[in-house]
Amino acid sequence: MDILTSFTFLIVAVGTMVLAFAGGMVGTISVMKGQSLIGDAIGHATFPGIVLAFMLIGVKETYTLAIGAVLFGILAFLAIQMITSHSKVTLDGALALVLSSFFGLGMALMSFVQGNPDFEGTQGLNDYIFGQAAYMLRSDVYLIITASFISLFILGAFYNQIRIYVFDPVFSRTAGINNNLMNFIILVVTILLISVGLKAVGAILIVNLLIAPAVIGQLWSSRFSIVLLIAGCSGSIAAFLGTYISTAGQDIATGPAIILTLSALMVLSLFLAPKGIMRRSIYKRRMGGDMP
Repeated sequence: MDILTSFTFLIVAVGTMVLAFAGGMVGTISVMKGQSLIGDAIGHATFPGIVLAFMLIGVKETYTLAIGAVLFGILAFLAIQMITSHSKVTLDGALALVLSSFFGLGMALMSFVQGNPDFEGTQGLNDYIFGQAAYMLRSDVYLIITASFISLFILGAFYNQIRIYVFDPVFSRTAGINNNLMNFIILVVTILLISVGLKAVGAILIVNLLIAPAVIGQLWSSRFSIVLLIAGCSGSIAAFLGTYISTAGQDIATGPAIILTLSALMVLSLFLAPKGIMRRSIYKRRMGGDMP
């Protein structure tokens, strides 16, 4: 109970829960569109933007680093589009190329900054690789809440158009929906959430915060709105439990604790959910066929 009333715990818990809720909902759309790995590539690609922003400003200011991450996230997506449009490289190949190249650039810049006496206060930049939510400040939480609110507001404003676009792009074009605009909106909110969530879970683990809740939601329901809600709630629950475990354990990093908790919820859902292994096995034995 002492942990639950701790100011530090409450700051971290609120920030990670809001991030996980919005990330789960937005990530579900990306997963349903078959673009889940784009989030992984963008997550890794934002790291050099953070280091470059620090090099230009000279201080680890939350909003400046987030802008650097957003710009490089957009640059990474444009690079993926250019590679797939003007070469014979497949999407998977382009994702792997951009992910490794951008992240390698970030690590090279990080090594340069840490070994250069002209740059001071580099401690903490490594936290953006694996995340260090325990050191989140109020400004970090305010930024996460603002970005999450903007993302959810945009998602709500274009909910019907996005739903049609996700399930039937051909019909959405016939209905007068701009598919390019829908794709751009999904991209923007994804990059926004990845950029503000790096300090919490890191560039390497952020993709799990987008994909795992989506998998959980789809295992429990087939209705789009319910899947989104379950994804958001499961992300928030994992964030709270992971933050609590990290705070109580002291030696456990918050980001990995959240991801492991979320993975545990996904495994449980894989067995116990209506579309899970056990329910499907029972249905198959009783009805002599697969579930609809």
